[in-house]
Amino acid sequence: MSLTQVYKNIGTLLSLEGVRKKDGRRVQEEDLSLISKAAIVVSGGVIQWIGPQKKLPRIYAKKSKDIDLQGSTVLPGFIEAHTHSIFSGSRAQEFELRNQGVSYQEIAARGGGILSTMTKTRAASAKSLLDLTQQRTDRFLQQGVTTLEVKTGYALNLKDEIKCLGVISQLKGPRIVSTYLGAHAVPKEFSSADEYLHYILEKVLPVIQKKKLSQRVDIFIEKGFFTQEQARHYLSTAQKMGFDCVIHADQLSLCGGAELAVEMSALSGDHLIQIQENQIQKLAQSRVTALLLPAADLYMKCAYPPARKLIDAGARVALATDFNPGSCPTQDLSLVGLLGRLEMKMTLPEVIAAYTYNAACALKLEQKTGTIGVGFCADFISIQKDWTDLFYQIGDQNSSKSVCSGRIFDFS
Repeated sequence: MSLTQVYKNIGTLLSLEGVRKKDGRRVQEEDLSLISKAAIVVSGGVIQWIGPQKKLPRIYAKKSKDIDLQGSTVLPGFIEAHTHSIFSGSRAQEFELRNQGVSYQEIAARGGGILSTMTKTRAASAKSLLDLTQQRTDRFLQQGVTTLEVKTGYALNLKDEIKCLGVISQLKGPRIVSTYLGAHAVPKEFSSADEYLHYILEKVLPVIQKKKLSQRVDIFIEKGFFTQEQARHYLSTAQKMGFDCVIHADQLSLCGGAELAVEMSALSGDHLIQIQENQIQKLAQSRVTALLLPAADLYMKCAYPPARKLIDAGARVALATDFNPGSCPTQDLSLVGLLGRLEMKMTLPEVIAAYTYNAACALKLEQKTGTIGVGFCADFISIQKDWTDLFYQIGDQNSSKSVCSGRIFDFS
């Protein structure tokens, strides 16, 4: 039986109970639900009590381990809901080409882009991929990430996609959510997108399902990759098999991804740069989380998604890095949040909600994590600064302590 943990001397606790009650929509500062001079009680990795320390029940005074947080600020652990963290090789040369005016699509047509990373990832051993991906996972954990989503999609065949999913299952630290993104691009072994998607549905997804390596599928809807019609058939079939779906939608052009996300009841529509008023209203009236990736837009020199319009319309907006080797080679959460504030006109409470409760919704984990409350997993972070200093300085996002399901990681 695990020893009860009592976290004491919390200067300010942000429980986000108000955010949860509003389902992450139209968040205001009061929805952060601040508690001064607070305490948290954890047993078995689950929160048993929170509140002002002076009201801490006496029952927790015995047979418990006190953890002094020394007046720090405590908030839910960050949830990084969109990464491509498992890959081998670098695409730094493509960054230079894009700076010289070569488009992402043209680089892909030359054999670069996703297919370039595919060659290196297929050739990499499972051990080397595990070493690389664990290092990246550790970097996220140091920034206060207690739940991390990792997509495949840089192998694009049965053997090596299974290899990658197996590696993801071995990652340590934060809670790991794997997503199968076989529908990322069409490998050269196939003559068409239709042929490749048929291969995935017939040969790959049944193996993933049997081995229980992932419960989620993603697809890149974009010119030169997969169409809305192809995605509809693929996702509907995957859903019938029991998979949840998410969509890379309307990043470089308006291709119907956002509307398909609503139609298919996807957990999230990701990117959403090109959407217009019609798509904004549909998203706002749906359960789909609008998952925005502004660091990728910075690297790609794109416009930024209409976060302000989405939020004002009532949509639930989340943020993530989109960390990947090509279009967004950064793991910096502080940069993402700062771009949310500077370029997408989000308020700080909206950014905090976007990286906690709203991101949990994108992973279908909002009943377990994303807020600090009784019955929720003990996923929270301690920082040695006021919450108003969050997402203010680039590169200044490290937590002093990260607690993942009651397990403490100390970075102080």
